[in-house]
Amino acid sequence: MTEENSVPDEAPPQAGLWAKVKQELREWGATLAIVAPAFLLFTGLLYEQRVIPSESMVPTLEVGDRVAVSKFAFGYGRYSLPLSIGRYLPLGGGRFFASTPERGDVVVFEHTHSERVMIKRVVGLPGDTVQMINEELVINGQPIEAEFVRTVRYVPDRTDVVDTAHEWRETIGDKTWLTHRGLRGHTVDDTALFVVPEGHMFLVGDNRNNSYDSRELSGHCPPVNGVVDRAGCPLRVPADDASIGFVPLDHLIGRADTVLMTFHRCKLQDDEPCQKRVWRGL
Repeated sequence: MTEENSVPDEAPPQAGLWAKVKQELREWGATLAIVAPAFLLFTGLLYEQRVIPSESMVPTLEVGDRVAVSKFAFGYGRYSLPLSIGRYLPLGGGRFFASTPERGDVVVFEHTHSERVMIKRVVGLPGDTVQMINEELVINGQPIEAEFVRTVRYVPDRTDVVDTAHEWRETIGDKTWLTHRGLRGHTVDDTALFVVPEGHMFLVGDNRNNSYDSRELSGHCPPVNGVVDRAGCPLRVPADDASIGFVPLDHLIGRADTVLMTFHRCKLQDDEPCQKRVWRGL
């Protein structure tokens, strides 16, 4: 056979495999170059997912629920930036495109005195008076609308002990939700009178006897004649032990809008079916 008609030697198998690997890596790199900025933009400006770590919002939110948080609901500030980078940047106070939550909104925020991210329900806005009187939530001198629903038995997360609570339906304006009130007395069933300062919120958990929230005095200024109406006083306890006190509006991360799904089993002990835990609006 002449040299012109000869067949070239085949490339070694290793060389062909390495070429395929490099091509695959290039394709993955190009994909990540598009997806990563889009993901950061989406989670930074639109929605992010949060996982519920505690039972303070039972029965509305259970441990393990994946919740979609609207980042644009109240505007953008230091604490709503992605990956919590805002706390490391030299940003001033305030928010862009700011709006104020409504009473009854479920909000995600950074703890007033530490870097923990929390989720609670807004019940008091700037200028409101808030007080617990015999387990009733009183806003601006009027008890909110509350209707007893039933007594429920359930098993709290990480325990096999059956607990019992009274379930109530509460309403503020056009927002309605369920709460749990324990059968045993609690230190925040009756509280001082709180006057929410300008630029702050008063937040509580729906699981009233298992929520460390704005009702607890440890994160507040000391009451004067039974009234708490100031914010920003030096703490009398370690920051990790303090309640959230009055929460600054600037600490908002977003509004919890939807339960996307959960990987935890329902632990309700009664015959009633468990709430829908997939794609359920709040």
